[in-house]
Amino acid sequence: MELKKMLSEVYGGIFEKELIDEISEAGQLIEFEENDVLIDFGRYIKGIPLLLKGAIKIMREDFDEGELLLYFLEKGDTCAMTMACCVDDKRSEIRAIAENKGSAILIPIGKMEDWMGKYKSWRAFVLQSYNSRFNELLSTIDNIAFKHMDERLENYLNEKSKINKSKIINQTHQEIAYELNSSRVVISRLLKVMENEGKIRLNRNNIELL
Repeated sequence: MELKKMLSEVYGGIFEKELIDEISEAGQLIEFEENDVLIDFGRYIKGIPLLLKGAIKIMREDFDEGELLLYFLEKGDTCAMTMACCVDDKRSEIRAIAENKGSAILIPIGKMEDWMGKYKSWRAFVLQSYNSRFNELLSTIDNIAFKHMDERLENYLNEKSKINKSKIINQTHQEIAYELNSSRVVISRLLKVMENEGKIRLNRNNIELL
């Protein structure tokens, strides 16, 4: 009953009651803590996550043995790249890491296919999810190809602030450099420039957006 209530609160305006009933019966509730690895590179994915609470960052492995942040998932989202891996029965090409504490419900891949023909709301949700993630991937490509690192860093900090609903960014310069596929020295220098411009305040253990 508690799971059905959570689903209704998040997806009640999107899915029919009958679909929410089926999701609550077929789905598996998982809870996670900050920095938990929910999906890793090379593993098979057997369920589609519907995010009920919290935020998850989706990382892609690059050719230089680093990682690149692709996009964030928030409450009410699902991961289109996870769907694609499930449908094609492929190993994961992404790593999903909990940005903060939260919960999700895992949907068996067979149910996803059944609901595509049974519920218009589910089909629309899946297609919209693909479209949203595609646009976010294009934005990521644009950032890498056409924006300088200072712009990427500012966009990154603003997105982190939005996701965590806080002006305080609790990450080290090295952690930021890792997610932006840069170096700590470059990130530290650009953060100092942003501080001099009055955009942020660099504290001992965090960054504060002004």
